Amino acid sequence: MNLVVLSGSGLSAESGIQTFRGNGGLWEGYDIYSVATPEAWHSNPELVLRFYNERRAKVLSASPNAGHLALVALESKYSVHIVTQNVDDLHERAGSTHILHLHGEILKVRSCGNPAYIAHWPSPDLLWGHNCPQGHQLRPHIVWFGEDVPLMSQAEVLVSNADVMIITGTSLQVYPAAGLALQAPRHCKIYIVDPQAPNLPSLGRNIETINMTATEGLTQLVNRLLV
Repeated sequence: MNLVVLSGSGLSAESGIQTFRGNGGLWEGYDIYSVATPEAWHSNPELVLRFYNERRAKVLSASPNAGHLALVALESKYSVHIVTQNVDDLHERAGSTHILHLHGEILKVRSCGNPAYIAHWPSPDLLWGHNCPQGHQLRPHIVWFGEDVPLMSQAEVLVSNADVMIITGTSLQVYPAAGLALQAPRHCKIYIVDPQAPNLPSLGRNIETINMTATEGLTQLVNRLLV
């Protein structure tokens, strides 16, 4: 049985990684368009690098939480694929084996002159002058606002074949990822785990809302699904 998880920043927030939305979110401290767009990169790349260096340091110091760990347990019964909007590696460190990062990965970099060059970057700092082997500046391997989401089609295929779907930690306000849930087939059972669960149009689907945090709600839900 195919189970697809759509995870968002609310899940990682319980590991101490700030979210872009909500009280205390990063959007309150930064003009997001000055640090997370192609235009920002061209106008002030050092500010963009500093912003993502701060994010990378937070990720490196964070640990998976009970929600991440609960999802790993599902692999004993289901074919589990996680489609995440998060750029951290907490799903991987928890032990999940099939993760698709829609918005990129903070611990990777790619070349500005050779998009095919993508490399792991475990250091907290990526600086102006750090170049790929061909001599091109490296940038964060992040999908910025205004850029295409290259893995979107893969995510749509996964969701369209889901028998069970879990949505957690996402407000379903950032597109195109927010539209993924509507790609689920009619027979798919959808669980939404969030203290302020988004209002997802049912369109005849079987949707259950669990108004709990990811760590609490996922732990309870996974126990039910494993019975």
